[in-house]
Amino acid sequence: MLQLFKALRLQKLKESKIKKYLLYALGEIILVVIGILIALAINNNNIKRTIQKKEQTYLVGLMDEFTTSKLKLQELINVNKNNYEGARQIISYVSNSKIQPDEEQFSLLLYNTFVFDVSFNPNNSLLNEMMNSGSLKDISNPTLRIHLTNWISTMEDIAKQENDLEQQREKILDLFRGNTQSIRTIFDLAGVSANELDIEPLPKNISNLNLLHSTQFENLLFTFILTSKATEEAHYLPLMKRIDAILELIEKEIKS
Repeated sequence: MLQLFKALRLQKLKESKIKKYLLYALGEIILVVIGILIALAINNNNIKRTIQKKEQTYLVGLMDEFTTSKLKLQELINVNKNNYEGARQIISYVSNSKIQPDEEQFSLLLYNTFVFDVSFNPNNSLLNEMMNSGSLKDISNPTLRIHLTNWISTMEDIAKQENDLEQQREKILDLFRGNTQSIRTIFDLAGVSANELDIEPLPKNISNLNLLHSTQFENLLFTFILTSKATEEAHYLPLMKRIDAILELIEKEIKS
């Protein structure tokens, strides 16, 4: 009987030790799991801070890029407006034979209207780098991210319109590449020959005033004006609003 009692007591002691060991082991496992979770949380926070810091760097850079692009676009809108307003002035001379410019006035008007082409060249280096590297995903604002994603396709649409406008401009310039009209007259009387090309003006120039009686010239002017106006109203002005929207979103996301 004593032996049985001792055996039962020994069994209980063993069971107690096993329970203590299991509890100790379980505690160790829990501590390890807690340690892993803490480490993961710290690592995730570090990654999050790194991404946020990277995003802020991108946002500041994009702010600079789109601000510069806005200034370029505004200047281009002014150039385009000057071009079609000049073409309108020429049309007024075509329509009214009683009010006619002299050769110098006409040359200045032709030069100022058609010398400058219209081509938007935005600052896209950082945005292109972000797209190529897949870093656009680091922009947390979904609306801003969509705007940036659509920017390239918008630029392609703008380029197509500008190409159409350039073709209309070239058709007018082609009139001066033959034997009838004179580019030299325009350059001489607009002061380009002497001031920019260092070429002595001719004492007598070929007149271009006959263009004011050309139906072909008038038709080309109308097409040029229509295309210029469409470029401004359907492309440049909406693009300016889009740039303003992007800049506003960027400004809200930048942490001071």
